[in-house]
Amino acid sequence: MSWSLYLPFFIATVLISLSPGPGALAAMGAGLGQGFARGQAIAFGLLLGVWTQTAVVGAGLGAVLATSETAFAIVKWVGAAYLVWLGVQQWRAPAHALQATGDGAPLSRAALVLRGWGVNALNPKGTVFLLAVLPQFIDASAPLLPQYLVIGATFGVVECLVMSGYVALASRLQVLLHSPRRLRLMNRAMGSLFMAAGTALALFKRT
Repeated sequence: MSWSLYLPFFIATVLISLSPGPGALAAMGAGLGQGFARGQAIAFGLLLGVWTQTAVVGAGLGAVLATSETAFAIVKWVGAAYLVWLGVQQWRAPAHALQATGDGAPLSRAALVLRGWGVNALNPKGTVFLLAVLPQFIDASAPLLPQYLVIGATFGVVECLVMSGYVALASRLQVLLHSPRRLRLMNRAMGSLFMAAGTALALFKRT
């Protein structure tokens, strides 16, 4: 991939990762409920989800989701249900302050990685989006595999770093919210946003 293609792709990747979405919500929810050190695990899961999406598109399976109404509907409803479930979990999260080490959270790092992966991987909107965007940065006259590897590596690293920032921001907010009542309100606000994201995904239709 030439620099003339890579530079605009890199800028687009940063802007996409910074934009609010289910990934940012998942990262902030982890930072709020798990603390900075443990919550960072979800950023790695989100990275794996981005790599999954890129692999799906690169393998041509994304075209199936883009053209098959049944396949798209199945993935869409699974993804929507997953986001709503995360919202319910966040809503019901206990309103207690974390210990200074951040080890008072009930979720393991493996569970957080799996949660992050699910948020990004089970989102057909992401697949359709990548199908629309990636061809603009692909040189059809050059070998495709090295280009997809560069795209996947760049997208994954940028996503991981940005999501780590969201985790850090939310964990800082958690430290400032000493009142259980405020923590409970914040958990319910985050849970409501997750459920709203799930509803929006359920209502999403391909153009």
